Amino acid sequence: MKAVVVLAALLTIVCQVSSSRLKQSDANPAVLNPWRHRVKRDWIIPPIRVLENSKHLPEDLVQIKSDKIFTGEVIYMLEGPGVDQDPKGLFEIDEKTGWIKSKEPLDREKHKSFKLKAFALSPSGERLESPTTIEIYVLDQNDNRPEFTQKEFIGTIPEFSVPGTSVMQVTAVDFDDPSTDNAALSYSIIGQECDPPHGINKTMFGINNKTGVIYIRDVGLDRDVVQSFRLTLQVADMSGMGLTSSSRAIIHISDINNHAPKFQPTTYNMYAMENKLIAEVGRVNATDKDQRGGDNWRIKYTIVNPSGHFAIRTDPVSNQGIISVVKSLDYEYQAEYKLIVKAENEVKLKSPYEQIHSATVTVRVMNENEAPIFYKNPIKVTVPESVVPGTILVSDIAHDPDHAKLRFEIIQDPDEWLAIDHSTGQIMAKKNFKIRSPFVRNNIYSAVVKVTDQDADGISATATLEVNLWETNDYPPLLIPQSGTVCSDRDPDKLGLLLSALDEDMSPQADPFTFNIADQNMAANWTIITLNETHAVLQPLVDIERGEFSIPVVVSDSGSPSLYSSALVNVTVCPCDSFGDCKSITAAIFGSKIGISFIALMIIIGCIALLLVLLLLTVAVRSCTSQNIRKGGGLLVGGSDDDIRDNVFHYDEQGGGEEDEEAFNIDFLRSPSDMLPAPASFFPQDCGLPRGKQPLRKDAPHYLPSPTYPRKPPGDPTDIEDFINVGLDAADNDPNVPPYDTALIYDYEGDGSVAGSLSSIASTGSDGDQDYDYLNDWGPRFKKLANMYDPR
Repeated sequence: MKAVVVLAALLTIVCQVSSSRLKQSDANPAVLNPWRHRVKRDWIIPPIRVLENSKHLPEDLVQIKSDKIFTGEVIYMLEGPGVDQDPKGLFEIDEKTGWIKSKEPLDREKHKSFKLKAFALSPSGERLESPTTIEIYVLDQNDNRPEFTQKEFIGTIPEFSVPGTSVMQVTAVDFDDPSTDNAALSYSIIGQECDPPHGINKTMFGINNKTGVIYIRDVGLDRDVVQSFRLTLQVADMSGMGLTSSSRAIIHISDINNHAPKFQPTTYNMYAMENKLIAEVGRVNATDKDQRGGDNWRIKYTIVNPSGHFAIRTDPVSNQGIISVVKSLDYEYQAEYKLIVKAENEVKLKSPYEQIHSATVTVRVMNENEAPIFYKNPIKVTVPESVVPGTILVSDIAHDPDHAKLRFEIIQDPDEWLAIDHSTGQIMAKKNFKIRSPFVRNNIYSAVVKVTDQDADGISATATLEVNLWETNDYPPLLIPQSGTVCSDRDPDKLGLLLSALDEDMSPQADPFTFNIADQNMAANWTIITLNETHAVLQPLVDIERGEFSIPVVVSDSGSPSLYSSALVNVTVCPCDSFGDCKSITAAIFGSKIGISFIALMIIIGCIALLLVLLLLTVAVRSCTSQNIRKGGGLLVGGSDDDIRDNVFHYDEQGGGEEDEEAFNIDFLRSPSDMLPAPASFFPQDCGLPRGKQPLRKDAPHYLPSPTYPRKPPGDPTDIEDFINVGLDAADNDPNVPPYDTALIYDYEGDGSVAGSLSSIASTGSDGDQDYDYLNDWGPRFKKLANMYDPR
């Protein structure tokens, strides 16, 4: 496409950037015809420069024409940013003439340039030639005021800083084109104020007009005179000739440690009570002119001549030094202390003219009545348990710091073993100690000793006395047991007699024990084998016949010196059963292949004879106490068959022994038909009982015949057991003889009574015809019944 460009007005604006704008009325359309450069049939359109914020709108920028040979009408089109793309509506093109115009004022701060494309179309919409690129640059105007980045800038500078020292940098921005003078900024300080006012009248700060760095111009920044400055800043574009704006800068003067602390006053007097740790005895005061509360103001106190009793610390609020007692004072040892206290800052001092200051503190110790002091607590003593009463255990146990007179006493002595001298405190053993006392724990006996000064206050102190007892060999061991049994068959699985010993001492004064046979003759047949530290076994070395043996045995302990005791051990040698116990006499007799000795046989026969005598004596006594009470020539109740009586049973009667003669004899109530004749030879003739019927035992059936008793002992001693058993069996099963101390069978009521009631006892007619005198003969229990029926 060959384009025709009209550039007269535009070229005039480019050549005169700083001049006034070219008016639209001054532009001659003939002058706007473009210069055409023929390059391969294409026209190159140079960039178009448009001044921002133009007020002559719409404004013709450039005209394009197509030189394509075309007989019909040409339609021009424009597209790109500012036309049909954001920001839309800034540019337009005349479809017929090809003039490109600006419709709205342009803003370089928003859009610096535009790149558009122009088209030549036929009425049918066909492109006549390739699109042409058109570039539009917006020219800057000084339409933006420079602005500081902060409303207030804050900085700090140490006092006494030298001139030229940089304080801080301030910054501003301008949105105009930085390549032009529209954005060329210049900084300046237009005002200075100080706090406190009028502290310094000269200008203390300057500013670099290009970089905005604030610096110190003059000397004399003393924080004691002025603490801060307030500067008024200004910035202008066009290198200081254009638009301006202002801001503030606050500069604080920071403190340096140029003042040393000083004491005021320099001498102090304080008082401290002895024997106490005191957190605050007194305070010393030093002042510092540096900034209060700052690091340069804080004071560190030091005691130059420390005694170990005092310490000093700083109060963080008041900056004063607090003196305290960290180790108790003793008035008797030292009554006064002089302390040199130094004050300095924690931060290094920067002034060479200031010196470290010090003060003198006098501390006077106040005396008080102190309690006595034990040299040791607890007081430990180690003695043997066999200590002799009166032995001194310990002395010189306490003292009084005030040199007062002391009184000693024992306030706790559980077993009352100790005595003390009340004046000197000398502790002695009052009686023998016993390590097995219940008050001894882990071989230590504890007591409590009290000491009191005898001044007006009477202050006292207590201490524990620990008497550590060590065992001594005081008691010999005692042999146990001193009698026992040893099996004669010498079964290897059955040990002999197990021996041990008792010793009231404790280890190592007791076990291990040593057992020995004292008689050498006995040692030929017997031996003692040690099992462990406390037990041994006594057993024969050879086969020993059964019998009793007394063996002297000596047992000794392991104490130093060793103690011993001797005893006769009575050993019975006998055959043993499977449990290791001696067999019974009968089993020994019948189980022995050798037989029994003569002595054993005589003992057995004697026992049997004694048993028989006792049995016969019992039967005779019981028979003599049973009387057959008669009235006239008949029996107790009478011989008539018509004599009918009820039997009275005492169910609360449990039966008596052979000596129980007060119980009622139930045999008096037996029916005459129950009486059976007894052998005349069984009872003695002088018992007073009839030779006819004898009383029957109700605890056994009476219809059985009496068993046959053995009449004489067998001749063969080996049958003596059978002889005894036969005799006992006969006595137990005889229903006709005592004893009566057997179990009563209360559910056996007899064969029944022929009487209808108790009132019919021996009654065959009316009450008047009946004689009741015989009831008096039945005993004291029936006398009351006889009196009731006696008509007299």
